[in-house]
Amino acid sequence: MKSNNGTTFQPNNRKRSKKHGFFARMNTNIIKRRRRKGRKVLSH
Repeated sequence: MKSNNGTTFQPNNRKRSKKHGFFARMNTNIIKRRRRKGRKVLSH
């Protein structure tokens, strides 16, 4: 990360979706649990 004063947030959509996206949640039990429960919407 570049050391620049005041601007610390360097947005990166690929890194963001890897951490917080749908496929990141696939590896946890959340999606499986919601699918088993029969939810129409699995994640937003």
